[in-house]
Amino acid sequence: MSNLMYIEETADGMENISLDSRLLTERRYFLTEEITPDTAIEFAKVMMYFSTEPELPVDIYISSPGGEVNSGLAIYDMIQSYEGILNMYCIGQTSSMAAVLLASGQKGRRFILPHGKVLIHEAMTRGGIGGSATSLYHAAESIMETKDLVNGLLAKHVGKTLQEVNKATCFDNVMDAEEAVAFGICDKIVNSIFERRDA
Repeated sequence: MSNLMYIEETADGMENISLDSRLLTERRYFLTEEITPDTAIEFAKVMMYFSTEPELPVDIYISSPGGEVNSGLAIYDMIQSYEGILNMYCIGQTSSMAAVLLASGQKGRRFILPHGKVLIHEAMTRGGIGGSATSLYHAAESIMETKDLVNGLLAKHVGKTLQEVNKATCFDNVMDAEEAVAFGICDKIVNSIFERRDA
């Protein structure tokens, strides 16, 4: 989270208030960092806070380069298990694992701004892969299993076959807002993130 502050007059005088804290009390959360284990833990804490009042809507704004698959899957599980209203917004560019998270939102509540973009591609490894032939073989198997898992989840949420998603992710596939809606990652283009969508 950022450290933006603002000054608010309270009964005790003027106080410096964290903007992130204020937005959390309004049930608004920004997922804008690389997806890491720390990101997943922070997301878990935020969702636990939101779950204390499940009757109130939550807005999540995503503009992330993606990141580690296992951490993304942890966030995915939290999104799927959340029982309240969860609005997801693509602002800026949402890429890779973050695009899968956007697609996994509640149907009818996955929004994108007019100039938002979504990038999807195959699951990738980080760093070089080396070692014995057997190690390389097992690493390749693991990569293919991860690809099938992530693309299978994406296929489930966008309403396409695994083969269609495999074809769409075999390159860096950048979609504009209209293309993201047509592909099924988002449901609707919206002009504003300020309107609350409760119903």
